[in-house]
Amino acid sequence: MDLNKVPKQFCENITVGFSQESFVMGMLNGEQGTFYVLTPQHMKRLSQYLATQVADYEKKFAVINAEWKPGIESPIQTKDIQDSGK
Repeated sequence: MDLNKVPKQFCENITVGFSQESFVMGMLNGEQGTFYVLTPQHMKRLSQYLATQVADYEKKFAVINAEWKPGIESPIQTKDIQDSGK
C-alpha cells in the first residue's frame, strides 16, 4: 500500500475505554469520529507497534518533545469554527 496515495483525515484527539473483554478506541476530528473495538491482545500489539514507529521516527529525524496530559482539549474545535461565522 502506498501511504502517499491513501485518503487521510486529521486526527486531533484519541480516546480509549475498556472492559475486561475489549478496548474501544475512538479517533476524533472535531465532533466526528471513528471508533474501533480491539481485543486486549490487539491493543497491546498496537501500543507496541506505535512505540516502535515513534522510536524509528526519532532515530531518523529528531526527538519529539511531547507530554501526555489527561483531559487536554484540542485548541481547534468544530464549535469554534461554527461560532466564528456569526
